[in-house]
Amino acid sequence: MTEAQAPARRGLRAGRPAGLGVLLVLLLGVVFLSITQGSREIGLHDVLDALRHLSAVTTDDTVTVRLRVPRTILGVLVGAALGVAGAILQGLTRNPLADPSIMGIESGAALAVVLGITAGGLTAIEVHVVLAFVGALAATALVYGVGSLGRDGATPVKMALAGAAITAGLSAVTIGLLLTDLQAQNEFRFWQVGSLSGRYAPIVTGVAPVLLVALAVGLLCGRPLNALALGDDAARGLGISLTRTRIGLFAVVAVLCGAATAACGPIVFVGLVVPHVARAICGPDYRWILPYCLLLGPLLLLGADILGRVLGSPGELQVGVVLGVLGAPFFIALVRSTRLAEL
Repeated sequence: MTEAQAPARRGLRAGRPAGLGVLLVLLLGVVFLSITQGSREIGLHDVLDALRHLSAVTTDDTVTVRLRVPRTILGVLVGAALGVAGAILQGLTRNPLADPSIMGIESGAALAVVLGITAGGLTAIEVHVVLAFVGALAATALVYGVGSLGRDGATPVKMALAGAAITAGLSAVTIGLLLTDLQAQNEFRFWQVGSLSGRYAPIVTGVAPVLLVALAVGLLCGRPLNALALGDDAARGLGISLTRTRIGLFAVVAVLCGAATAACGPIVFVGLVVPHVARAICGPDYRWILPYCLLLGPLLLLGADILGRVLGSPGELQVGVVLGVLGAPFFIALVRSTRLAEL
């Protein structure tokens, strides 16, 4: 490091805690907007009164306490989960385009939901949550099992190829089942779009403990991810067991993405975009990237959800649609970037 670079490096390190503080304040503001904004006009005094008493006496109280508050809490948890999972997955595979959607997680969840609808006639959203979580974990285990075959074990390239192949296969089976059952298509399309609406307190309380524990474990993964970023030989020299570390990291990603996808359906681009924004702010150290992703993920997800409510009023646009529109230009710019081409 040259003398000219040293002050910039020290400034970056000093600004990291302040950046987290700014993001936390912004997140609190977005949480407040998520609770107060919607298709139904509710006065600020009525919102604060409902939050103070957590009662559902009037219609406005019901909308605030039973609809908007669980929706907002779920948005925070799912956004944080997808952001942290995306960062871990990109570090694990050393692939800047790695995303939970290409690792079989979302396709496994989707297939499980479709099987439940077509074979068992299971249409309740609470049942879909359980099915999707089980399907996501099973698909993740399958991806890791295929990717770890051979003498070299689970290398980043093999994991990415296994994920892409299994995603394609599971998606093909899902489409085939849907083509033979019109009722299943109608039930599945509401889950497939990715949404925070219609997720009530039982769903939030069901996935919240899983996500909170997995997030706590995920935030501790900074040091092994930094070691893996140096390459396999350097990581071994630092005392890292590559096999155990990769299995542990992949398990954390599976739980985070599985629970998030189960609760809200497939949510695109959060796991891809957020880690890149975090790196641009705090640099390449995963000990800081992960906390930044913890805050940036909910900011992006809740911001898109609020935008969907405003633009779709008096109805709303689902958050998966809004994120798809917002994320596509970023993805194109990322692919065209010189920095990515050099990786």
